[in-house]
Amino acid sequence: MKGSIRLFRIFGISINIHVTFLLLLVLFLSGGIKWLVLMIGVFFFVTLHELCHSLVAKRFGIQVREITLLPIGGVASMTSMPEKPIHEFFISIAGPLFNIAVVAVLYYPLKSLLGPETLFHRPFSTATWPLTIAYLYWINLILALFNLIPAFPMDGGRVLRALLAQRMSYQKATKIAVNLGHLFALGFAYFGIVGFNVILIIIAIFIYIAASNEELQVDLKETLKKFRVRDILSADFFTLNSDTTLAKVLELIFHSHQEDFPVLEGGEMVGFVTRHEIISGIHSLGMRTLVKDVMSKDFPKVTDADLLIKAQKLMEENSIRALPVMRNGHAVGVVTLEDIGRIYAITSQRA
Repeated sequence: MKGSIRLFRIFGISINIHVTFLLLLVLFLSGGIKWLVLMIGVFFFVTLHELCHSLVAKRFGIQVREITLLPIGGVASMTSMPEKPIHEFFISIAGPLFNIAVVAVLYYPLKSLLGPETLFHRPFSTATWPLTIAYLYWINLILALFNLIPAFPMDGGRVLRALLAQRMSYQKATKIAVNLGHLFALGFAYFGIVGFNVILIIIAIFIYIAASNEELQVDLKETLKKFRVRDILSADFFTLNSDTTLAKVLELIFHSHQEDFPVLEGGEMVGFVTRHEIISGIHSLGMRTLVKDVMSKDFPKVTDADLLIKAQKLMEENSIRALPVMRNGHAVGVVTLEDIGRIYAITSQRA
């Protein structure tokens, strides 16, 4: 995620902290050392919560690039979403179950150590270290209950969709969970405005936008299942020779508006060069650099008979914006994220 700083890696997953978290750090520091310890504890449990999601996802063959800690919680960046509702159910429920397990396992030890009066003290307080520990303990239950709200983008919304998808289409199940997300967002916004609570208003905005984005992503995937790559291939496309200079490539981009190119030698495809590689090569190596010095030799590809959803998934999994298109072993075009966005926009307008 942009604007993030890497802290460390664990289980092959990068744990990052968003720069906006620094604002929260300043706020908690002003409350003294106990507030700082509380904040560190909260994000420790949030990280473990997200790791539980991520490890279950990896168990189902879904790669997780990173976990980003935000002021409002954590976000696990997965290369793709689970295709089976039952997989989504287990991935989504794993985080809240971890927090509930923490509450269950620590209940009797903390009750014995701190005493019932301290453990059940209300309101929550950081006046003493025992009260701070009790506060952190109950935050785990709050995290579990908050995330189990049956509305997107909360874990509960994904659990609800997974259950509904057993009886109806995935798209319809998403629509129901998204609508609930919007209702909860409006509720949070109302109480935030009435109570002059900025945090609630921020949460409301986040929930509303994230729920809308989820619906958009599902609609996009359903649309892409209806088209094949050949349906959006341009009749005119250009290939490059490996000895072409980047200056010539830049000139071709200006005149053709094509930005990603298959690279051929003797009629055989030997590489693929993207806009990013071209620009990076020009900046670091100069305009006279040859295509073969910046092109990718190991790259994913699709055939013109493949469904567009496959192309989109490959781009998502590999964090790229373009793929070469093959037919009978020969390059016949290029498909890009812009092409996919264009077909979705056109079909959405028709609908």
